[in-house]
Amino acid sequence: MRASTPDPDTTPPPALPRIAWLLGSAGLWPQLACVVLVFEPRTRFAALGAGYLYAALILSFLGGLWWGVAASRPRAPAWLFVAAVVPSLVALASGVPWMIGAAWPGPSLLLLAVALAAAPVVDQRLHTLGLLGSDLLRLRVLLSLGLAALTLLLAVA
Repeated sequence: MRASTPDPDTTPPPALPRIAWLLGSAGLWPQLACVVLVFEPRTRFAALGAGYLYAALILSFLGGLWWGVAASRPRAPAWLFVAAVVPSLVALASGVPWMIGAAWPGPSLLLLAVALAAAPVVDQRLHTLGLLGSDLLRLRVLLSLGLAALTLLLAVA
């Protein structure tokens, strides 16, 4: 007799290990450093540029997380694949003002902050569908809102 394999759509997501919480929280440090450095005239532009890049990278990374969730679940909703692509497109679009010499990085940082602040809506929906565990939801909300707030601070600095 063969042991049955649990259906991945009904298996509850595992609890996050402590290292995930530590490293996830440490992911806010680069943006915090940029917020501190933006007030020093000699490091202002570098801090704005680095903060912009970091927010755009993390937003794209978030889309990758959602894509991984969607690809790993046989019955993932189709909208999740669409939602997973949006963060990278927003990150790319946020660079257009810089590429064409328009006002930058304030408006671009604001766009990234709004997108990061909206991300928990998708995470909450994934949790409701049983595709994202409670621990990961809590961490995702903390990190998304924390990075959104720090990015907003850079945008208005």
